[in-house]
Amino acid sequence: MNRDDESGFRPRPGRIGSKGSAGRQHLSFLSAVRRQVRARSLTQVGKGAGMSPAPRRPGRPAPMLQGVGRGRGASFVRARGVAGWKHRQPGFRRVTVKARVVRQAGRGGGAAAHLRYIQRDGTSRDGERGVLYGAETDRADGKAFLERGADDRHQFRMIVSPEDADRMSDLTAFTRDLMTQMQADLGTPLDWVAVNHCNTAHPHVHVVVNGRDDLGENLVINGQYIGQGIRERASELVTLELGPVTEIEQRHKLEAEIGQDRFTRLDRALLDQAKEGRVDMRPGVEAGLSDRVDRSLRLSRLAKLERMGLAQQTAPGIWELDGRLEDTLRALGEQGDITKQMHRALKARGPEQGRYPACFRLHGEVPDAPVTGRLIDRHLSDELGEKLSLVVDGIDGRVHHIAGFDPAQVEDIPSGAIVSIGAASARARPSDRTIAAMAREGIYRPSEHLDRLQLDRWQVKGNPKELVQGHVRRLEALRRVGIVERLDADHWCIPEDFQQRSAAYDAARSPKASIRLLSTLDLEAQIGADGATWLDRRLVGGRGDKDRVDAGFGREVSKALHDRQEHHIARGDAIRDSDGATRYRRNLLATLEAREVERVGQAMAERKGLSWHRMGRFESISGKLSGPVHLASGSYALMENSHEMALVPWKPEIGRYRNRDMTLSIGEDGGLGWEIGRSRGLGL
Repeated sequence: MNRDDESGFRPRPGRIGSKGSAGRQHLSFLSAVRRQVRARSLTQVGKGAGMSPAPRRPGRPAPMLQGVGRGRGASFVRARGVAGWKHRQPGFRRVTVKARVVRQAGRGGGAAAHLRYIQRDGTSRDGERGVLYGAETDRADGKAFLERGADDRHQFRMIVSPEDADRMSDLTAFTRDLMTQMQADLGTPLDWVAVNHCNTAHPHVHVVVNGRDDLGENLVINGQYIGQGIRERASELVTLELGPVTEIEQRHKLEAEIGQDRFTRLDRALLDQAKEGRVDMRPGVEAGLSDRVDRSLRLSRLAKLERMGLAQQTAPGIWELDGRLEDTLRALGEQGDITKQMHRALKARGPEQGRYPACFRLHGEVPDAPVTGRLIDRHLSDELGEKLSLVVDGIDGRVHHIAGFDPAQVEDIPSGAIVSIGAASARARPSDRTIAAMAREGIYRPSEHLDRLQLDRWQVKGNPKELVQGHVRRLEALRRVGIVERLDADHWCIPEDFQQRSAAYDAARSPKASIRLLSTLDLEAQIGADGATWLDRRLVGGRGDKDRVDAGFGREVSKALHDRQEHHIARGDAIRDSDGATRYRRNLLATLEAREVERVGQAMAERKGLSWHRMGRFESISGKLSGPVHLASGSYALMENSHEMALVPWKPEIGRYRNRDMTLSIGEDGGLGWEIGRSRGLGL
């Protein structure tokens, strides 16, 4: 023993990664009060469901359970792991549970978008809008629920789908019983809301749970409880209500899966039996299965897979399975679900709208060619996420399904509108073209640009200084990503490929597919409208028959084009020559648009008691933004201040600034520019 040991020094190593008392988080008084208020409110929610908060000292982590991991529900998982999961045993009712943990769901509007779309029209039994409910109320306040979870680190989203949900008496009562049981397993009240969906062949429930426990801490649920425990509790409840599955009932269910074009329990049994991709079905060979899938059912399924090219009999009783059998069948199942969704969307518009599946086109996030048609449906691409899929009845006679849209892209587009969807174009902005044109020897000078505008002041109806400042703000954004270089306040280095690089930068930040609203009016309303409609643009632009097929929606468009043409002839806006050709009045589209905007704008200004401001090029207006206002000629932003109002062409990018003060300006080429806040130098 050395002297150091004799001195009495005894090192006491702590837990790896621990910072001791220095690493503990000290809450401010306000934070502590907020935590206690939240814990009290969640306790009240739990009491309404017959729960009491689990006694646990604040800040003390749940004990580690060997082989199970951490998180609430781990003790239940460990107990059932020893005794065996009941939902895997014969006789228990099947329940499919899909779950997802969404980080920072309250930021960016994702949680609100998800809640909005699970309540969309057509999801209830009577085809009406889905109803949000909770533990104690049949009509929950979605806004209050989102506010309670706005600062949560994560959010839980679940889909619970009992196989025999159509036989259950009350799906809402089942959901409340399930959530009550989950609260008991997890030892904490849960802040949750749910919506029943009956718009598919299998009714199911969407459940959203905020990510805090009764103490205001992050709600951490054991992963195996999410994957198996929820399904276990749901299966117990359904089995308790409907009784165990009989052998005859089980066989009928498996027989129904033989001819399905999706991944089934029979396929899982075959894969479990297979050795090195081969299944031995010779009589007397023990399959070693635990799910009572007998030999006749497996042989029938193998015959189906052989017709699909996913299995091959290499010798009597010996079958070889395709290596991508599961992936292929799951993809086919997803396609089948999408096809059913498209059929339902068409049927909702009337029995005459039915189409053959050969007319359906399923795209990824970007269609192969631009799609123009009527928007007939939108739904969540992943029912646990926020991305949307659109169903468009195209003028090419086909029905298209395109996925991967942000909710903000289609928020202002009503169902039934005429839209055009294609790959997002990488076009240079008008401001980028101006900067490239003003740059001399690769240098752009804002002062020189301002001098040029002031020399042509008689052509510039807006504020030249504001226009130049807008170009400088664009350069600042591009400087942060390394496209341009700022030498000083009046000298910017512009590369030769500036327009291409700036356009590529915009394309990378935007979704892969773009959607353009062509008209909010249906075909019947466009025929007699006094504005410049989508039909007019096809007639006058000479595109009436270029991309249209006389089938489906294309046939409806053909008739509407003919009726709109007759309308113009009757009003004197067009004449028909002796040879049958139709000639339209000069500048018909601009005339119709100006006529409608003037009429609607003056009427709105009169109702509001404001003066009407007719916007032209190089003009700006400051005020509060609202809208869009949908007219036959297009969509317009409503700008108003204390004494005047104006209608300005709408752009989806400004939708986030609704009800805020801003300045809108129209450029030389008719493009729209904007600035947040009121401009003080416009003299409006």
